[in-house]
Amino acid sequence: MLSSVQIISIVVFVAVMALVVTEKIHRAIAALLGAVALLVLGIVDFDTGMESIDFNTLGVLCGMMLFVACVRQSGLFEYVAIKAAKLCKGQPWLIMVALCVITAVFSALLDNVTTILLIGPMTIMLCRALEIDATSFLIAEILASNIGGTATLIGDPPNIMIGSAAGLSFFDFIRYDAPVAIVVLVVVLVIFRFLYGRKLSVSQESVQAVMQLSETDAIKDRSLFRKSITMIVLVTAAFMLHGVLHLESSVIALAAAGIMLLISKVDLETAIEGVEWSTIGFFLGLFIVVGAMEHTGVITMVGEALIDATGGDMVLLMIALLWGSAILSAILDNIPFVATMIPIISVMSASGVDVFPLWWAISLGACLGGNGTLVGASANVVLASIANKEGYPITFMGFTRIGLPIMIVSVLICTGYLLLVF
Repeated sequence: MLSSVQIISIVVFVAVMALVVTEKIHRAIAALLGAVALLVLGIVDFDTGMESIDFNTLGVLCGMMLFVACVRQSGLFEYVAIKAAKLCKGQPWLIMVALCVITAVFSALLDNVTTILLIGPMTIMLCRALEIDATSFLIAEILASNIGGTATLIGDPPNIMIGSAAGLSFFDFIRYDAPVAIVVLVVVLVIFRFLYGRKLSVSQESVQAVMQLSETDAIKDRSLFRKSITMIVLVTAAFMLHGVLHLESSVIALAAAGIMLLISKVDLETAIEGVEWSTIGFFLGLFIVVGAMEHTGVITMVGEALIDATGGDMVLLMIALLWGSAILSAILDNIPFVATMIPIISVMSASGVDVFPLWWAISLGACLGGNGTLVGASANVVLASIANKEGYPITFMGFTRIGLPIMIVSVLICTGYLLLVF
C-alpha cells in the first residue's frame, strides 16, 4: 500500500507533467509551483528539497551559457556555420547530416548541454541564411546529442555515475556503448532522411547566396575569435580529464565562464542575458519534485518492482532494466533512477550474481530514453528554450511525436545488441 506522502508526491508529479504536456502555463512555472506545493504540504522539508537539487548540473548550465554568450561575440558560430554550409554546397539535407554528426561527436567528448549550447545558435543562423525553418534541424540535433552522449563515460551523467560505481573505465564505454550508439545514429539519420529529406528544399537563389558568403567576414573580433578557439580546446580537454583533475564538471564550466568573461571583456550584462533563466527555474523545480518521489520511496519501489517482475531471470532482468530505464528516463530525470538502481545492483553483485550486463542495460536505457520526450534530458529543455526564444517553438507533443518512436527504435536496436553480446 502506498502511504499518504507517496500518493501526494505522485499526484504533484503527475500534475506538473500534465501542465508541461498541455503547455497551459510555462513549464518553469509548473515545476516551481509543484516544488512549492511539496514544501508547503510538508512532503519534503526545505533542507531535503535543497539536497534534491543537482547543483552540479545547474553549475554546468550557468557556466556554459555564460561561456557561450562570450564566444558568440567573436563570430565563431557564424564562421563555422558558413564553412559547413559551403562544404555541403548549400544542400540542406547534407547540412542536417553534418550538424547531427558534429553534435553526436561533441556530445561524446563534452556534456550534451555544452554541445547544444554551441551548435544550436549556429544552426539557427545557418537556417536563416538558407531561409528555411530551423525546427526540424534543432529536433534532429537534440536526438543526436543524446545518442552521442551515450557513447562515452563523460557524455551523460548516468554514465559517470555507473562508471564510478562499477569501476568501469572510459575505454569500457568505448568498447560496449560506442558501437551500438554509432549504429543507432546511422539508423536515426536514415529515419531523418524519410522524415525531412524531401521536405528540405531551398531555392537556387538561397544556395547561391550562401555560397557567396565569406566565412572570414563573419568574424567580428579576431582576437576574441582566437581566444575562443583556444578556450574551447582547453575546456574540452578539461571535461575529458575531469576525473584525473578531481574537478566536478560544474567547476570546469564556471571556471571557463569566469576566464572567458575576463579575457573577452564582454559586457557582463550582455553575458548574463545569454543565460536561459527559465530553463534554470524549470530544473530547480523539477529536481525538487522528482527528489520528493525519491525521498518518499516511490522510485525505489519502481526499481524493486522491475527486479521482482523478472523472477531472477538475468536475461529477462537485463531487458527489463533496459526498457524500464528508457521509459522512466523519458518522463523522469534519469539521475535519481540510476542513483536508485546502482545500490540494488551492487547488492546483487555482492551476493555473487554477474551484474556486468546490467550496467550496460541501465546506461543505454537511461541515456537513449532521454529522446522520448522534451523533458527526458537536460539538452532537450535547453535547446527548446533557445529555439522558442529565437522564434522556432518546439512543443512537448511536437517533439514527442518524433522523439518517442525514435527512442523505441533505438531501444529495440539495443535489445538485439545486448542479447548478441551478453
